[in-house]
Amino acid sequence: MAKIHEVEGWLDLVQEEILEPDMEIIDPHHHLWHGPQDPPGVKGSYRYLLQDLWRDTSSGHNIKKTVFIDCGQEYRLEGPEEFKPIGETEFVVQIAKQAQEDSSQAQIAGIIGHANMMLGTSVKEVLELHAEKGEGLFRGIRHAGGWDEDERVKNAHSHPTPHIYLEDKFQEGLQMLASMGMVFDTWHYHNQIRDLTELAKNLPELVIIHDHFGGPLGIGPYKGKRDEIFDQWQEDIYELSQCGNVYSKLGGLAMPVNGWDWHKRDVPASSDEIVSEQGKYYLYTLKCFGSERCMFESNFPVDKQSISYHVIWNAYKKLVKNFSDIEKSNLFYKTAEKVYKL
Repeated sequence: MAKIHEVEGWLDLVQEEILEPDMEIIDPHHHLWHGPQDPPGVKGSYRYLLQDLWRDTSSGHNIKKTVFIDCGQEYRLEGPEEFKPIGETEFVVQIAKQAQEDSSQAQIAGIIGHANMMLGTSVKEVLELHAEKGEGLFRGIRHAGGWDEDERVKNAHSHPTPHIYLEDKFQEGLQMLASMGMVFDTWHYHNQIRDLTELAKNLPELVIIHDHFGGPLGIGPYKGKRDEIFDQWQEDIYELSQCGNVYSKLGGLAMPVNGWDWHKRDVPASSDEIVSEQGKYYLYTLKCFGSERCMFESNFPVDKQSISYHVIWNAYKKLVKNFSDIEKSNLFYKTAEKVYKL
C-alpha cells in the first residue's frame, strides 16, 4: 500500500474540469484507517480518516453519502476472536458521528464490516452485536475470498481457503446473514468468479455485491495475459449476471494487483486514459447487469495510489455520457441507495 500523503503532490499533476458537478453521487466503497497495524509504529502518511476522505469527496463532484467497507481496522484487542471485528464498526460509527457535525460534507451512511462466515449459524451473535454497535449504520459484511496459489499474488486479509465460497460452513453463515436482512460484499480474483456464481445460485435470497469486477489480475503469473484473461472474464461475468441477487460495483481497477502499473508513472492517469484502457470492463458489465444492478465506486484510498478522486468520477461520467438520465441516476446514486438501504 502506497503512503497516501506522499502521492498527493504527484496526483495534483493531473487537474481536470469537473463534469456535471451538480449530479448527486453516493460513493458506496471507501475505507478508513489510521495506518497499517503490522508492523507497529504507524506513520501519518498512511492515514485516511474523515478529513482525508472529505478532502477527496469535496474535490468537485457532488458526493452526498458514502459507504465504509471492511479493511481490518481497529479490531478489538481482547475478548473472543470472533468478536474482534466489532471494533471496526465501533471505530467507523465514531467517525460517522464526527461527520454529522458538518452536514455540508459527505456523510458516512452505511457500514460493511467483517464477520467470519466460517462460524456457520453461530455467526448470528457476531452479526447481532455489529448491528447493535453500528447504531443504525450497519448493513452487512465482507468476508474477502481472494486466494491464489502463486506467492506473488497477495491473498485476502481474512485468510480464505482456496474455494471458500463453496465451503458448507461458509454458506451456512451467509444463510444466517440473509435471514437477518444483511448484504454480502465480495472481494476475490477473476479465477474465482465461477465459485461465486455457484454460491449465488445456492443462496438466491442473499443479496450479493460483486466488488471490483472480480479482481482481474495482472501481476505475477498473470502479467502479459490481459487479453486472454478478459475473454474468460467476459464469460464468467455473463454467467454471474444471470443471478438476479447479484449487484456489481464498477471500479477498483487501478490497484497495483490489476497490473496497469499506473502507480509507477511520472504522471498519473487521466480520465480519458481510464476510459480508453479500462472502459470495456465497465461497459460489458453494464451490458450484462443493467444500470439497476450496477453502481460506480471509488475504492479510495486504495485506488488513490494511481488516480485522483475527481479524475475517476470524471471518467465514470464520460463512460456513460450517452446513457439516459434514469440510467445515470441508478449508477451514481439509486442502486447504492437501494442495495445498502441508505
